[in-house]
Amino acid sequence: FPYTTLFRSAPGVAMLAYVIRRLLLLIPMAVGMIVVTFGLLLLVPGDPAAVLLGPEASPEMIANLRRTLGLDDPWYVRLGAYFWQLLHGDLGRSIFQSAPVSEIIGGRIGATIELAVVALLLATLIGVTLGVLAAVRQGSLIDTVTMLLAQLGVSMPVYWLGLLLMLGFAVQLNWLPAIGRGAPMLDAIVAALSGRPQVLWDSILHILLPALALAANSAAIISRLVRTSMLEVLREDFVRTAYAKGLRRPRVVVRHALRNALLPVLSVIGLRFGALLGGAVLVEMIFAWPGLGQLTFSAVSQRDLPLIQGIVLTFALIFALVNLVVDLLYALVDPRVRLG
Repeated sequence: FPYTTLFRSAPGVAMLAYVIRRLLLLIPMAVGMIVVTFGLLLLVPGDPAAVLLGPEASPEMIANLRRTLGLDDPWYVRLGAYFWQLLHGDLGRSIFQSAPVSEIIGGRIGATIELAVVALLLATLIGVTLGVLAAVRQGSLIDTVTMLLAQLGVSMPVYWLGLLLMLGFAVQLNWLPAIGRGAPMLDAIVAALSGRPQVLWDSILHILLPALALAANSAAIISRLVRTSMLEVLREDFVRTAYAKGLRRPRVVVRHALRNALLPVLSVIGLRFGALLGGAVLVEMIFAWPGLGQLTFSAVSQRDLPLIQGIVLTFALIFALVNLVVDLLYALVDPRVRLG
């Protein structure tokens, strides 16, 4: 049966086949992440049993707890047991919290995704806007200031920027709360639609500082990329043709130039989401944001191996799914792209 002919005649089927292939590739990627993480955790100094029992525990007590937790088993036995648990949908049980890892992550992942999504939206909005302005006004004061801010955003560590934002807007000006989280954003939106806009406003105020601290680096990278891409597109013949037809500058820039300049930006936005998930660990610690960042820090400090493995696997799957969505958006932005 000529499958290639079927795919050529049915773009939707070809797209579906591409999505299925990408989803199947998640399986070996997840296996590789689990093996690498497991191997790295074997090299981490410290004994989870000793940390759990404390410094007053005797060697006999530590040895008994190690046997109970299965830490005395060979590494390949423990790795095989973990894979067997995953096949049954079980991420294991936290050593220190005595609760299923899936439940612990499920209670925290919403806050981290909310912070990363808001930060990505801010980074995209700020980066694209500044990049377009810098390209349209090349060589002007706007261009110089934009590139200077981009250089500062790339160079400044996220934890240092977070502390500066907290000092300026929370401590000195007292405009925004320094720590904590308001109501979850979706719940706050529902509350605002039901006549309680103050809930949404409080949620926005709490997320603004950590989201800005997390978004600054990505906004700087996106703005520089948009500027470069826009400068290349603005020199193309179709842009000069659009001006020759009498189209106004804003329409030419937004509808013609920007759309064609977005393809390389989309791939970077997908990659930046993974970076935002990683940077959320530091930001959540600074602003006491109750997400996976704080959970990761405590799990590493306590040598909670099942919890660490579950968090790493969760981050890897989210990152892979985001990149799949970005690849699919290519076809929407540029119809010439055929992913099938």
